[in-house]
Amino acid sequence: MTHSHRRRGRLGTLIGGFTATALAATGLFLATSGSADAAPTAQSAAASVPAHAVTGYWQNFDNGASVQKLSDVPSDYDIIAVAFADATTTPGGVDFTLDSAGLGGYTEDAFKADIKAKQDAGKSVVISVGGQNGTVSINDSASATNFADSLYSLMQEYGFDGVDIDLENGLNSTYMSQALESLAAKAGSGFVLTMAPQTIDMQSTSGEYFKTALAVKDILTVVNMQYYNSGSMLGCDGKVYSQGTVDFLTALACIQLEGGLDPSQVGIGTPASTSAAGSGYVAPSVVNDALDCLAKGTGCGSFKPSKTYPGLRGAMTWSTNWDATAGNAWSSAVGPHVHGL
Repeated sequence: MTHSHRRRGRLGTLIGGFTATALAATGLFLATSGSADAAPTAQSAAASVPAHAVTGYWQNFDNGASVQKLSDVPSDYDIIAVAFADATTTPGGVDFTLDSAGLGGYTEDAFKADIKAKQDAGKSVVISVGGQNGTVSINDSASATNFADSLYSLMQEYGFDGVDIDLENGLNSTYMSQALESLAAKAGSGFVLTMAPQTIDMQSTSGEYFKTALAVKDILTVVNMQYYNSGSMLGCDGKVYSQGTVDFLTALACIQLEGGLDPSQVGIGTPASTSAAGSGYVAPSVVNDALDCLAKGTGCGSFKPSKTYPGLRGAMTWSTNWDATAGNAWSSAVGPHVHGL
């Protein structure tokens, strides 16, 4: 997936139907039969996050979308992911620098105060690692330690509630899991862990991203897969679905729901406007239909899941800035719907 400017995904557009066909041929998709045991509910992972939550990425840069302060982000958003932390020269290390100049003179002190104000209003603010250009390699114990230590330092400095993993250049499940468990142990209760894999990353439970999500499901708040900037992909029924449809959202979410994640750990990520992604935009009403299909069995397209998932966590968008550019049309429609599930 790609978030315009410094965000996601080269891969999806290249693969398209080829990937879906190849995965089907090799059996690398998850059929709905043989679903894994449900994970324990993720509520304990983040007591502050509501049962049905809306996540939005906030841009620490100006790429043509509305420039915002955190205080400008509508109250419909329960989790705000600050995009992005930057890799340092230390293997696994990350840092964050507020783009004060690009954000109209937004100061560090004001930014920190706005984080606190959001938290006082019951919201969570996490720091996102990755994006289209953010390459952080966690491939041994030393880099895993550096990753956890540097993120914990940022959490202490700014008051972040946790971290969002949006790595689009591959990850090592063994060492990323080690790093995240270590960070969660440092952070203690209330730690919020979100992920935003591309569609290709969640096609099979044998993929490194999916393996990571399952390995850390004891501390995982939500996986908001990016249902955009993707080629055609397989649904959990083994059929090929094209992005931009309700079936693409529901049939792909089904893979995660039947692959071992708790419904409370699954969210649907879509662009806030046609400008926010190269492809895969769907109207907010389609997002709401997909949520209803998965949670209640209504609003489905041709794909109908074999059961409902009333505990489904909610939805995510890239980005709060593109949402604002479009008059907050996404959050004003999807927000109340998620909260009413």
